[in-house]
Amino acid sequence: MDLKGKVIIVTGGAVRLGRAICLELAQTGAHLFCHYHSSKRQADDLERDLWKTGAVHFFHRADLSRVEAVKQLVEKAQAQLGRIDVLINNAAVFYKTPLGSVTEKDWETFFNLNLKASFFLAQETSRYMQQQGSGKIINIGDAGAENPFPAYLPYSLTKAGITAMTRGLAKALAPQIQVNCINPGPIMMPEDLTEKERQYALEQTLLKKEGAPADIAKTVRFILEGSDYITGAVIPVDGGRQIR
Repeated sequence: MDLKGKVIIVTGGAVRLGRAICLELAQTGAHLFCHYHSSKRQADDLERDLWKTGAVHFFHRADLSRVEAVKQLVEKAQAQLGRIDVLINNAAVFYKTPLGSVTEKDWETFFNLNLKASFFLAQETSRYMQQQGSGKIINIGDAGAENPFPAYLPYSLTKAGITAMTRGLAKALAPQIQVNCINPGPIMMPEDLTEKERQYALEQTLLKKEGAPADIAKTVRFILEGSDYITGAVIPVDGGRQIR
C-alpha cells in the first residue's frame, strides 16, 4: 500500500508505542487521525512534533470503552478526511492484577478497552474500507497472549482475545482487507516493575535485552507498505520470547 494521502487512525496515539507509530507513519505522507483519552499534555507534545514533519493530522479525545464513543470517532474521521484506509488498534490499559485481588471492575476495565473497543473499531472502520475495496487493520497484542503473565491475567486474556479476533477478522474481511497483529515483548516496561522483575522479563527473551518503540513502529510500517500479501498473521517482536 502506498501510504501517501492515505488516512490512518491510531488509537492511544499520544504516548508510548502509539506515539512512536504516529511519528514513524508521519514520514510516509499519510494523513493521521490520532486518538487519545486522558493524555492531553502528551497529545499536545505529539502535535507539536507532527507539525514539524509537515504531516496532515487530527486529534480526537474519546473514552473508547463506550461503543457510542467508538462510532463517533470513526464517523468524525470519515467526515474530516473523507476516507479510512488503515486502523491501528493500539489503545490499551495495563496494570498488575494478582490472582485473588481481581475485581469485577478490573475485569470490565480490561475487556471494555483492550478487547471490546478494538473489535468495534474494526467493525466500524471496515464498513468504509469495504466500500473503498481495500484497507488494513493492525492490532497491537502482547507476548502475554501466548505466555500469560501470572500477575496480569485479565490483561493477558484480553490480548489472547486480540489474537483470536485478528484471525477471525482476517477471514471475515478477506479479500479486500488485510488484518494482522503485532505481539511486542519487553518494550517500554512499566515504571512500577522492580529491578528483579525487569531482569526476569529480559531473561525470558533469547536476545537478553529490551526492545525499542521503533521496533514496533517499523514493523507496523512494513506491514502497511512492504506487503499486501500478509493477513491473519500474529507477528512476535519480542526478542525471541515466544520460542524460548
